[in-house]
Amino acid sequence: MTRPTIAPETVGLSSAGLARIDEMLSGLVAEGQLPGAAVLVARHGEIVHRSVQGLKNLARGEPLGHDTIYAIFSMTKPVTAVAMMILYDEGLWSPDDPIARHLPEFADLRGPGGAALGHPPTMLELMTHTAGFGYGIGLGPHDVADQALIDTGVWRAGDLADMARRVASVPLAYQPGAKWRYSLAMDLQGAIIERLSGQSLPDFMRTRIFQLLGMVDTDFFVPKDKLGRLATLYHMYGVSELTVLDHLSFRRDGVAIPKLPSGGGGLYSTLEDYARFARMLLNGGELDGVRVISGDAARLMMSNHLSDGLLAGGFVAGVHRMRPGYGYGFNGAVFADPALAGSPVGRGTYQWDGASGVWFWIDPENQIVFVGMIQRMLQEGMAPLQAMTQALVAEAMIP
Repeated sequence: MTRPTIAPETVGLSSAGLARIDEMLSGLVAEGQLPGAAVLVARHGEIVHRSVQGLKNLARGEPLGHDTIYAIFSMTKPVTAVAMMILYDEGLWSPDDPIARHLPEFADLRGPGGAALGHPPTMLELMTHTAGFGYGIGLGPHDVADQALIDTGVWRAGDLADMARRVASVPLAYQPGAKWRYSLAMDLQGAIIERLSGQSLPDFMRTRIFQLLGMVDTDFFVPKDKLGRLATLYHMYGVSELTVLDHLSFRRDGVAIPKLPSGGGGLYSTLEDYARFARMLLNGGELDGVRVISGDAARLMMSNHLSDGLLAGGFVAGVHRMRPGYGYGFNGAVFADPALAGSPVGRGTYQWDGASGVWFWIDPENQIVFVGMIQRMLQEGMAPLQAMTQALVAEAMIP
């Protein structure tokens, strides 16, 4: 059931200010930069703004709806973090644990060039992209370590356990803890979730997160009776107009549970479903009387865990640049000092996005939840929608 909106002014936001978000997105749709866009804003637990504009499929002229389903790619990562925190609450792992305690095949990991490791990578490092892994999909640096992942067929593995074995067979990209590098760490978390829970990753997320939160349209595939609601995905890679993306080029057909469910980027969801997930995080792990993770687990997940030295390193993933004031929690970025990082959001804001252009943030200081859904693949030069909408929300706050 869709939660009704209330007047933004009742929670200290300006209706006219929030309308400027729609105007900005409408301009991008009119310019042919986006097929469409859907956004939702909540404050103090109340939905105060939702809008949907543009088309789900350009060729057929089908409009986006409030129940449109999107491929959310890396916005899967925070969901995987919550799955891990459920197991953390159960005492099944600790941030100080070596990864090999839970994936024994990692006991003989080697460093770059086969060198000995300074220390075995820990679960904390796995949760924060500092364990030493590459991604193996051409994101970020493409080096010997990344090529080794590709050569071992990591993305052709038969299941997550097989994937973990293949990753463990190649040297790390760097010494654990020495760098921040966007990686397949969240996919390895999926293997750990399966190992610790005895369930498949899709079953664990469905029973321990989605069903509890009423996220009825979120899963690793889209059932056939819902395919008519799936947004067509577009790109502008090397072309001047929006062009349909071949989903199979991203190892997904969308209509069946994949043999390799990606904790790093495999989910489909809706604006309403993901807003429920985000509201749960803002509320310290609970929504509508249902607790998914403890308050302590939520705080641990959404706190910066990068050292000052790493924050000064300028490490980049897409539009995200780790820098003083802007660090990384578990599977998502954190504004520990927004003013230092040059952002108008509140302290402790936790956020991430996805390759399909989707984005979200939760701002505990200002009690804001924002979710944005589009269906255009991210690329250099594209409008920075997360930063733009954060600025507009800040301007909409009534003193």
